[in-house]
Amino acid sequence: MAREDEMEIDGYQGNETTLPHEFNLNYLKLYYGKLFPHSDLFKWMSYGNDGKHPGCDPSYLSRREFSYTLDNDIYVRFQSFHNAAELENSIKDKCPFKIDIGPVYSVDPSKRHAYAQSGDNVFTPVERELIFDIDISDYDDVRYCCSGADVCLNCWPLMTIAIKVIDTALRDDFGFKHILWVFSGRRGVHCWVCDGKARKLTNEQRSSIADYFRVYKGNENSYKKVSLTGHVLHPFLAGAYSEVLKEFFETKLLTSQNLLSSEERFEKILEMIPDQSATAELRGKWQENRRSSSAKDDINVVRWEQLKQLLQSGKYKAQRLHRCVEEIVFSFTYPRLDMEVSKHMNHLLKAPFCVHPKTGRVCVPINPNHCEEFDPTIVPTLSQLLEELNREGFTADVDGEWNKTSLGSAIRLFRSLFLQPLLEACKKDIETSYNAKLKQSKDLHSW
Repeated sequence: MAREDEMEIDGYQGNETTLPHEFNLNYLKLYYGKLFPHSDLFKWMSYGNDGKHPGCDPSYLSRREFSYTLDNDIYVRFQSFHNAAELENSIKDKCPFKIDIGPVYSVDPSKRHAYAQSGDNVFTPVERELIFDIDISDYDDVRYCCSGADVCLNCWPLMTIAIKVIDTALRDDFGFKHILWVFSGRRGVHCWVCDGKARKLTNEQRSSIADYFRVYKGNENSYKKVSLTGHVLHPFLAGAYSEVLKEFFETKLLTSQNLLSSEERFEKILEMIPDQSATAELRGKWQENRRSSSAKDDINVVRWEQLKQLLQSGKYKAQRLHRCVEEIVFSFTYPRLDMEVSKHMNHLLKAPFCVHPKTGRVCVPINPNHCEEFDPTIVPTLSQLLEELNREGFTADVDGEWNKTSLGSAIRLFRSLFLQPLLEACKKDIETSYNAKLKQSKDLHSW
């Protein structure tokens, strides 16, 4: 039986370490030794508590769980580190195929057994980023170009839409500022919300935020996967529909996936219409291939316009028919979150700048302001980076040698867009909290 510190981590797939030819320990050792941004990971995970300010919590980093997936499917959980050197040396020594980050616990997770033997139930997660995990494979029922973990430029925009919708709501509706989006290295994206108030959310509060985004409620056997309740859309959903989803569906997804080009495909959409008379009329038109426009017009666009015109004409009075067009668009385009990952504080999530064992691609950050420009097919691979480094020649650059490679732009983006603003805010929070405690102490003593 595996020891507790070698348990399978959350979300791990059993064949995760079936490696591409370019992925081996020697390559990883060079990557961790020359390119991996150890200091950036340490600064991020410390949240300003690595300084000399009296308000810093020196135990903060040592209470954070790190988990490794090693060669031969060995999982090592509840690793902890006291300083940057310990973290870096451990990564270089263990050379993990994957690094996952867990919560900050009430005590050092590597010493949890000692606290358990004492009889005190004190080993519990107390802080964790609000995280979101979105996989392209969850959209397999609405994409025809790829399936499973495969992805191409025709279906990847579904991830772009997810970033746009979720990022906007997190900032505008919840007031979060320090949000990191990361390419998973293979089939999806991860989101880390790192504001102090986000890290301190309870499981109940996390569940409430996750449920705020819940629209996709069907399963693989459901014809109708989205139900939009109420006389009018919630302002968040209305904004997502008008500003992102509708245009993407009509200008890209319809044609790139040929959603109405065949009977098999248009039947899937007709099943979402709650009026048999309306579906029969549309089916009759499409089966006879009657087209009111010239042959040069795309059949998907023509049939979609026919569907909209009929459903919005008022000819059929079935209940909820007026929302059917919106529900179809939401069914095909709205973000599909792994809800459980977001709801619970103790979930693990892959660290940025890991190398995905299946693809060899690095988990690089994505700029949400320009996410439509992100191309997952050209993200640097491990072998590509080492070839670039080899061409430039190895040196003893104290800041690492990533700047000589195509990884440089990703690390610079991570620092400028996310890490530097985050650390500035953390230092202000530490100073404010410290001063408040001083004032409180003085007020107490004044009595």
